[in-house]
Amino acid sequence: MFTPNTYLRCKRGSTMSSVTRVYCDRSVEPIAFAARELATALRETGQAVEERPLDEFEAEDGATEFLLSEAGDLPASGPANVAIADASLDSEGFLVRSPTESTHVVVGGGDAGTMYGGLELAERVRIGWDVAGYEGAPDGGDRERRGLKLNFPLDARTPSYDDSGDAAAFNYETMWEFEFWREYLDAMARHRYNALTLWIKHPFPSLVEVPEYPDVALDDVYVPRVPGDVERQTPTHRIAPEVPIEMAIEMPIEEKIAFWRRVFGHARDRGIDVYLVTWNVCIDGTDGKYGITNEVDNDTTVDYLRRSVRELLLTYPELTGIGTTAGENMADCEDEAARENWLWRSYGRGVVDAKAEQPDRTVRFIHRVHRTDLSAIEREFVSNYPGPVALSHKYARAHVYSSPSPPFADDLVSELETTGFESWWNLRNDDAYAVRWGDPDYVREFLVELPSEDVTAGYHYGSDGYVWGRTFADIRDEGRLELEKHWYAFLLWGRLGYDGGLSRERFTAILSDRFPDANAERLYDAWQSASRVVPAVNRVHWRDWDYLWYPEGCQDAEKFHSVRDFAEGDPMPGAGVQSIQEFVAGDAPDLTSPVEIAEQLDRHADDALDAAADSTVDVRGQTSRELGATLDDVRAVACLGRYYAAKIRGAVALRRYETGGDEAQRDQAVESVEASVSHWEEYARIASSNYRPQKLARAQWLNWWGLSEDVRRDVEIAKNATPEAGAK
Repeated sequence: MFTPNTYLRCKRGSTMSSVTRVYCDRSVEPIAFAARELATALRETGQAVEERPLDEFEAEDGATEFLLSEAGDLPASGPANVAIADASLDSEGFLVRSPTESTHVVVGGGDAGTMYGGLELAERVRIGWDVAGYEGAPDGGDRERRGLKLNFPLDARTPSYDDSGDAAAFNYETMWEFEFWREYLDAMARHRYNALTLWIKHPFPSLVEVPEYPDVALDDVYVPRVPGDVERQTPTHRIAPEVPIEMAIEMPIEEKIAFWRRVFGHARDRGIDVYLVTWNVCIDGTDGKYGITNEVDNDTTVDYLRRSVRELLLTYPELTGIGTTAGENMADCEDEAARENWLWRSYGRGVVDAKAEQPDRTVRFIHRVHRTDLSAIEREFVSNYPGPVALSHKYARAHVYSSPSPPFADDLVSELETTGFESWWNLRNDDAYAVRWGDPDYVREFLVELPSEDVTAGYHYGSDGYVWGRTFADIRDEGRLELEKHWYAFLLWGRLGYDGGLSRERFTAILSDRFPDANAERLYDAWQSASRVVPAVNRVHWRDWDYLWYPEGCQDAEKFHSVRDFAEGDPMPGAGVQSIQEFVAGDAPDLTSPVEIAEQLDRHADDALDAAADSTVDVRGQTSRELGATLDDVRAVACLGRYYAAKIRGAVALRRYETGGDEAQRDQAVESVEASVSHWEEYARIASSNYRPQKLARAQWLNWWGLSEDVRRDVEIAKNATPEAGAK
């Protein structure tokens, strides 16, 4: 229930105490972090706040008190010792009890549960919801592991999978800023993520010293320095040899190790497990040393990787686990059993070596099923591995913004149910890099539709063709954390994984706190309606991977997608949508037609624009910069929705003309694509007022005005169309 905040009432002159005390064991950093967040929220309401150690707790008359503690650390007697003996608390679960009118106690099942309880109260204070009467979340998260996927460009010599885009080029140095990681990991905790997967082909030279191969370790940080229109990488995703690189940060390997121990330690202090995920065979940074190559039959490479994995784990006890891909760069090895045996001899034995020195260490392994057979994984790798192994699967291919129930894991789930394996679900957002996205109902339904906990190890949300570091193309807001700019989307994928029952009222309250000058109800509607555009487009015009389709630019790695590409394209498998060809031919009439998708897109656009017009409360005569930018994104995507609606109608009419020869249909196609041009130009006008063009890793340039020539070319395609042979 949304109620006036108790603490705001105090600020406005109620008879409540003018002092509030927050108690916790400050030596337990996750709990201390939540206590600081709570204290800050209270101060923002006008309270005078004292932060005190847990062992100083003593109920005082006239004081409002908050106490955060694990169950076993509560004071032995007094008001704080609330009745919890019968409660079953998950390690990430918590209870909230108010034994007196002015005493509020958070009791967690573990450090993380206590932290989440404190963060929950901090948010309730900020958004104006009462604390008294709220009982907590004893069962912890709905989904056990809720993670982010971050491509991890450490150095031009040890790049991530594809660093050819501006997002990587502008974020090499960011990866070596502790302040970035502090803000990033703190935000993850607030959003209730408990896992971070860092993805890079070959991190070892930038992270560890290997005694058997001492010359491999890399001092300092180097970055490529090239104009934006120069190709930075080879087809195998290595920095091209002709690209100049230069030192950006002077940092010997010893300092690098100390830096990453600090980062991983901060993750631990926010309840976040860290995994390092690689590809194989990749040996970036080792060029010309010790005979190491990327050949599968090179025993020196196997030995080098084995020693590197051992040193990675011994150097960073804070790491929860590692993950890898077999087959991505093993073109000369078609035998899946041989690939898995290679992986066991390198990565698997490296873990065994580390455990020989740290026998109590649990090293969780994430084994991607990309280009690998499950039976080979089980036979050659899992049967020997000394710890938990989970798989990883691209659950929605590259397009998490498509359908809440994609079909691509169905066969794997059947295998998991018979073999007892679990899988991480890789939720790839390679749909929306620039503009802000936010549809709580879509995320809630998507997470509910994930396979059951019996076969699910967790999920990680992120991108493969983009580095979510700091913003670089935002004209008015460069250098901000992407996690902060896109806070709403990241919040939704974390918070709804922890508590899928969060209501519309909660989100509108969060929006109201974030944007005091907004009509939060209408902002919620505007953002949600705009965010339904890209999923609708992806359902009618589908390509599996990011290099094959990028909807913000209507393009792929090689070309713009024309009205004819739409007319001849396929819909998303399992989404219940007809292709344009099926619709024109009268096939599969029980499915949603492309014309209905066009109508949905126009409706989403109209709803978004109407709600956006009502989303501001004109108190000061202007909106905040962030609210203005958010509403611009809403308006831009609404125009994009109208563009695709007109384009789909044009593609339908084009197909009808080419198969039927009716001149009226060609006229309709021309009229529709001409309308699409005007919608694109409005999209370009709004987007270009906030963003500079950027080179994408997988889909050329995102340059709205630069793409306008391709958009206008659709008119010529429609005008110059001719009927197919035999058209009636």
